Amino acid sequence: MVDDVRPGSIGKGLPLKGADLTVTSKEFTEQLILGAIMGIAFEAAGADVLDRTGIQGSVGSREAVTSGEVDAGYEYTGTAWITYLGNSEPIADPQQQWQAVHDADLKNGVTWLPPSRLNNTYALAMNRANHRKYGTKTLSDVAALARKDPGAVTVCVESEFANRADGLPGMEKAYGMDLSAKNITQMDTGIIYTQTAKGSCTYGEVFTTDGRITSMGLVVMADDKKFFPNYNVAPTIHTETLKKWPAIATVLDPITKKLNNSVARELNAKVDVDGEDPHQVALEWMKEEGFVREG
Repeated sequence: MVDDVRPGSIGKGLPLKGADLTVTSKEFTEQLILGAIMGIAFEAAGADVLDRTGIQGSVGSREAVTSGEVDAGYEYTGTAWITYLGNSEPIADPQQQWQAVHDADLKNGVTWLPPSRLNNTYALAMNRANHRKYGTKTLSDVAALARKDPGAVTVCVESEFANRADGLPGMEKAYGMDLSAKNITQMDTGIIYTQTAKGSCTYGEVFTTDGRITSMGLVVMADDKKFFPNYNVAPTIHTETLKKWPAIATVLDPITKKLNNSVARELNAKVDVDGEDPHQVALEWMKEEGFVREG
């Protein structure tokens, strides 16, 4: 990375001067932005940064951190707990979920720094016209509507969500929904958003930090029984790197604290809706928040 940045509210005194750090991310928009944010923070604190963002698939970026091939990346607690660490039952409390992942991953040579409020998990959403018509605000409300007026609850979902335990079948069980097969349509992710916005389905499966929720005016149903796993974002650091450069923690902590679903939706929309470059979006946000200044 060759951004012309210097310390703002982070990186004062250049605590990472002399460090050669490699950052990683997965290949989707939110991860590309988060990877850039992390790299820019390291640059402002004095490090030379190698950009290895955009690795395809979760496992690739994960293995890069565990092996020490790369030094750091933002990761999701739920992904680590279920996909990497092989647990089947998520932990309902987000802080406890982070703590469990933190403790379990130390033996894998990975240290999790404190988490953000950014929680990129599943949800159901509807357009504003249907929201006015049916008035549902929570998944319990959706279940009540399905019992009262079964034909009103039509759902558009991805095939994976339709079949996985932490997806539609588990949600139906947790909330006592019994949706008719004819009311469930499977389609690709991008089409779900447009069809839900049009009202072709009353409810569509969305990811809670997707920028299209805001840009298309969708209303997200609250998961009031906390069924869906927590996918809170937190920095993961190769432990040996953190021992050598402990200032990484103090550099990243204020940034992580600022991340939440509203910030993520806004930044993701700039890429997915407005067509901006993820790295540039990250850089502008870091400047706007005062974390870094122009070099």
